[in-house]
Amino acid sequence: MIRHIVLIKFKPETSESQIKAIFIELDHIRSEISGMGTVQSGRSESPEHIERGFMHGFTIDFETWQDLGAYQNHPKHQATGAKIVAAAAGGIDGILVFDFEF
Repeated sequence: MIRHIVLIKFKPETSESQIKAIFIELDHIRSEISGMGTVQSGRSESPEHIERGFMHGFTIDFETWQDLGAYQNHPKHQATGAKIVAAAAGGIDGILVFDFEF
């Protein structure tokens, strides 16, 4: 299994409802990609308060690296990804991606 973790610093003017809509779009891609698990998303509730501005994020588990690649190349993911980049503080600099096999 591959865990895909994405943390985002959204621009201050990005509303919680806009963020939720983006996360819902990501979850809808699941029906089109074999090996893509549920999208778990939300706002940090960490008592440690060391998010460094990355207050929102999501995870998706994939069965294989190929499934992750299919997701990354999927037109709907690319469209939703472009919305995330546009809404992130500093564009791509406001996004962290971390993938690992477990």
